[in-house]
Amino acid sequence: MAETFQLPPTPIEEFTLANGLRVVLSPDHTFPVVSVAVYYDVGSRNEKEGRTGFAHLFEHMMFQGSENVPKAAHFQYIFNAGGTMNGTTSTERTNYFETLPANYLPLAFWLESDRMRSLRVTQENLDNQRNAVQEEKRLRYDNQPYVNAFLRMNELIFTNPANAHSTIGSMEDLDAATIDDVQDFFRVYYAPNNAVLTVVGDIDSAQAHELVDRYFGTIPAHPVPPAVDVSESEPVAIREEIFYDPLAPAPAFVLGWKIPARRTQDFYALSLAGNLLFEGDSSRLYQKLVKGDESVVSIEGGVDERRGPSALYIFALPKPGEEVATIRRQIFDEIGRIANEGPSDEEMEKLRNSLCNDAVRGRQSTMYRAQRLAEFALYDSAPKLFDSELDHYLSVTAAEIKSAVARYVDVENRVVLDIVPAAVAEEGEEPAVGASPQPPGEPHQPAAPAPLIPPLPAPEPESPIHADIPQIKPSTPLEQPNDPADVPKQTEPGSGPLHL
Repeated sequence: MAETFQLPPTPIEEFTLANGLRVVLSPDHTFPVVSVAVYYDVGSRNEKEGRTGFAHLFEHMMFQGSENVPKAAHFQYIFNAGGTMNGTTSTERTNYFETLPANYLPLAFWLESDRMRSLRVTQENLDNQRNAVQEEKRLRYDNQPYVNAFLRMNELIFTNPANAHSTIGSMEDLDAATIDDVQDFFRVYYAPNNAVLTVVGDIDSAQAHELVDRYFGTIPAHPVPPAVDVSESEPVAIREEIFYDPLAPAPAFVLGWKIPARRTQDFYALSLAGNLLFEGDSSRLYQKLVKGDESVVSIEGGVDERRGPSALYIFALPKPGEEVATIRRQIFDEIGRIANEGPSDEEMEKLRNSLCNDAVRGRQSTMYRAQRLAEFALYDSAPKLFDSELDHYLSVTAAEIKSAVARYVDVENRVVLDIVPAAVAEEGEEPAVGASPQPPGEPHQPAAPAPLIPPLPAPEPESPIHADIPQIKPSTPLEQPNDPADVPKQTEPGSGPLHL
């Protein structure tokens, strides 16, 4: 199948505004919907020691209102328009995205540009969202078994603090954050010249170009953010550790390896090796340990894909009474088999067929395309890699998988983290602390000049079609722009949900 598989080319139009905002358009008139993604080049890798968690904090802050949008109104506008939306933070970036009926494209642009231009970074919002993040930490991390052990893994694998600390960051660092800190962080990183905007779906390119320029074109550029050093020494930071988890119902363990950066041939090979080992019910470790020996409740794994040194993980939850050391040895033996023998022809065919299937299924979603185009534009300045990335994976040979596993995974340079229920820890032993134990560092982010507030975009023209969206904005002076819930009529036949 893979040898004759061809994907149709993705229509991609690129341009850059004078303020540095990179824009990628991909028209698709199959359905009357549009997906918009805004990616900022700021993640936990950009945070300084002593000020971790800022990127994730700003994911929350960006929904707390801006000059023309009240607190939490972003959600209401999108949901009332029949759309969906969210935002996420990773080591590499922070993103915000929405999918909605195509005739609401001006609404998405208005909302995203208003907070890029004039986010309300106030003491009240900082205190409110700092508390929200800390509550999230308590609910999703501290009150869940095994989760804090996973956070600890990055600190054991990576030696560079830029790579090692968790995305949610240190609660002590958030407590110490001042309003000046977070305002500086916004000025440095939330700028058009540090962002990518992608639009995929039922759009007219000329109209979309005009709307992008109208809403984003007058936002001023900021000085270029400081470069990030994510270089790593070859050895992992700490090879072995015991993590005492008060919520763990049973012993478990996590294995971790430092692997090369994304978009390298070794990374492609190791990603496919991971699929062979732990992806799905037909994977080697599932068949051996879950279906065969029935010695584990679950076996899972993943690859943390980064622009710098990345990581590969395997998590195993043994059944009660099973010997942890024996299960771990079986995992290492299976890794050794791949390093010595490589994948079989049947496994390679299965891998390639799965890659092709996933590529087709992913492209059925406008949001998937918007996010992937944004990643390639932000990380590689080449959104057209969206169409060629599959070829890189399909070109990986069994010999390359064998060689990469032998060099990076079938080695002693790895992390073994044993997770022990705290209740069974020996008396007198010190429980492991949670992730992000770095001491406070320099409190000030690298500052940029305060952004100038340019004139607001011109009002939207009156339209004979008015979306029935409840008024959620406070009354505003007449000189402020109409909000784009006054949707302009679609000009292309069949291009919007109101077409009959």
